[in-house]
Amino acid sequence: MENISQLIAKDLLKIRAVFFRPEEPFTWASGIKSPVYCDNRLTLTAPEVRNHVENALAETVRREYPEAEVLMGTSTAGIAHAAITGHILGLPMGYVRSGSKDHGRQNQIEGALEPGQKVVVVEDLISTGGSVIEVVNVLRQAGAQVLGIVSIFTYGMRKGLERLAEAGVRNVSLTDFDTIAQVAAEERYIRPEDIARLLAFRDNPSDETWIKGKE
Repeated sequence: MENISQLIAKDLLKIRAVFFRPEEPFTWASGIKSPVYCDNRLTLTAPEVRNHVENALAETVRREYPEAEVLMGTSTAGIAHAAITGHILGLPMGYVRSGSKDHGRQNQIEGALEPGQKVVVVEDLISTGGSVIEVVNVLRQAGAQVLGIVSIFTYGMRKGLERLAEAGVRNVSLTDFDTIAQVAAEERYIRPEDIARLLAFRDNPSDETWIKGKE
């Protein structure tokens, strides 16, 4: 019987929300060559997959953070997931902007949030962890008690893990890079021998020796 991590991995691969191309790497904004492209916003336009993802996020909050009082999405990718998950759980939700508005009430946190409330942050994907930790810090500065993070997918990169540990915040993802790489090989999206190359990228994204033809 497949577990939820494998199910979500299959879903993301099927709709190409996570797409592997080790032979023709993508280039990130940072200039790093990557064998994987990830766009979990595609889950919103695939109703069956969306149903799996949102119910799994809700179950994760119930299991891992039963004291949660409010869900806060990251801007912009986490907003819809926080809203749908909040609806399933009957919890209030809001979201955190990347910066304060320059007009009106100049809010950075959108939605009602009282000091001391127990919050779970909803994120779509975590790589180096920088953006989600900024959200956690904004919420903490507002007086919230951040219980942790739920996310759809994590790369499990060392920098991301170190940053989360330094911030003292826990993340629980529905699936991860290792699982998706294994499922991708089993489902023939990639060759079995590509797994080691993908994990080498995950372990050190700035080292391009994983690319075919490089020694």
